[in-house]
Amino acid sequence: MSERIHVENHSVAGAAWFGGWLFTLGFLELGFWQGALAIVLWPYYLGILFG
Repeated sequence: MSERIHVENHSVAGAAWFGGWLFTLGFLELGFWQGALAIVLWPYYLGILFG
């Protein structure tokens, strides 16, 4: 019996996340370490700005 393998590509979601992260770095003019934290916390930084 032959098994079928289905490969899914999620690069669009990753590219959108990466683009949002880069936008946040530039828009908020974050430094290096803040930018490193923004990898996981970039919505937090935008919330501070707009809140």
